[in-house]
Amino acid sequence: MVDRTSPSGGPQRPPLSAASLMLRLTGIAVVVGAVAAAFAYVHGTFDPQRLTPKALVDVLEKNNGVHPGFRRNHAKGVCVIGHFESSGEVREYSSAQVFNEPRTPVVGRFALPAGNPYAPDNSVPIRSLALRFTQTNGQQWRTGMNSMPVFPVGTPDAFYQLQQAQSPDPATGKPDPTKVPAFFAAHPEAVPFLTWVKTARPSASYATETYNSINAFYLVNSSGQKQAVRWSMAPMARDSAPAAAEQGADFLERDLVQRLAEGPLRWQLNITLANPGDPVNDASKVWPDGRKVLNAGTLVLEKTQPQLSGECRDINYDPLVLPSGIEGSEDPLLAARSAGYADSYLRRTSEVSQLPATRQEARP
Repeated sequence: MVDRTSPSGGPQRPPLSAASLMLRLTGIAVVVGAVAAAFAYVHGTFDPQRLTPKALVDVLEKNNGVHPGFRRNHAKGVCVIGHFESSGEVREYSSAQVFNEPRTPVVGRFALPAGNPYAPDNSVPIRSLALRFTQTNGQQWRTGMNSMPVFPVGTPDAFYQLQQAQSPDPATGKPDPTKVPAFFAAHPEAVPFLTWVKTARPSASYATETYNSINAFYLVNSSGQKQAVRWSMAPMARDSAPAAAEQGADFLERDLVQRLAEGPLRWQLNITLANPGDPVNDASKVWPDGRKVLNAGTLVLEKTQPQLSGECRDINYDPLVLPSGIEGSEDPLLAARSAGYADSYLRRTSEVSQLPATRQEARP
């Protein structure tokens, strides 16, 4: 929260032309919410003139439509069940049990960004993975990761402005195609994200994607020493698959089910240690290459469950639900994600009864 190759391990597509890039940016604007289901200041208790959780979730609903019972972002997904096997390599940096015990149970969720649970899987180039690790002491570690390497902006307000830029114009019912390019022109911090967008492509499988924390956190050891980190889940499955466009609208879940029928899927948890001076509180800034990377262990996923009846349905993957030994940084997007997730969670859980019975059991 970086793999410059295509998700299947093949060569990248050539860069887009300037005109094609602007068109793509208009369509991808809502996608950049992949890191956060909604952003706002914590609990919305600050100055009412500032951004609140309600305001941002409202704009996501305006842009995506309201689909009762579904998440306001990352609406289309699938539950996964498995465990984490610690390598022991992080013990000197963190007292968290997840890094000190041999095995920790995991409930996760693969998903697409944006708020339409019926969107075609190849409509966006980003995939996400959220995980809940439950330690033997009852403490939990929840994390939401995404296939993009960096966030486009560094503040909740800027993210909100981007959402507003791609809101439908009441006169036409469609977004103004000039607003998103104008937004990015006024936000030079988005250059690393835009550089990634030029060659980003929808992956053919959740199983071959790398997922990044994007935000920074701190590992804290038993002596109270802190180390700033970012992490990523690197896939151990690298085989290619047919082109996404040839697999229909819902190929990602089908592919995942088929792969798991043949055996567990694995990812290596890589934790990157920041050097002094690396930006810790700005998710729009990348860290230079050459940083020390720890192999924290292996994520093993064993089965899927439908998202509307599986264990992941009622989990709020709040990134600030952390066990002793892991702490959040002062990145404003982290506190914002926490507040926004809570607002979205309350809305969708109050609507579950509105789902038709067929939808409650179906895989969207």
